[in-house]
Amino acid sequence: MHYPEFFDAFPRLLLPFPEDVVLSRAIRSEAGLVVFFTFLKDLDLPVHRHGAQWGTVVAGRIDLTIGGVTQSYGPGDSYSIPAEVDHGARISAGTRVIDVFAERDRYALRP
Repeated sequence: MHYPEFFDAFPRLLLPFPEDVVLSRAIRSEAGLVVFFTFLKDLDLPVHRHGAQWGTVVAGRIDLTIGGVTQSYGPGDSYSIPAEVDHGARISAGTRVIDVFAERDRYALRP
């Protein structure tokens, strides 16, 4: 499933990965940040931590390690990452996820 075309008008994020690897569109509010990610190539996301995060897989597959426990997630699956818990992932090319971050400034918006 592709995201609707009108999502293209949402701001992109400044990410530590090139846009030929991952695309992003975001909606920010005072309460948090919602990001629509599209992974164009396989990505090994290094272990890191930040505020609380919830996500759902729209298409593709993620092998997500949260607090040392690894699970695979596919379309329709959701995950919840508590604040300040180590996590990392192996994300397959073609994967689309919607992530919601408790930190409204988790990522900067592209100018």
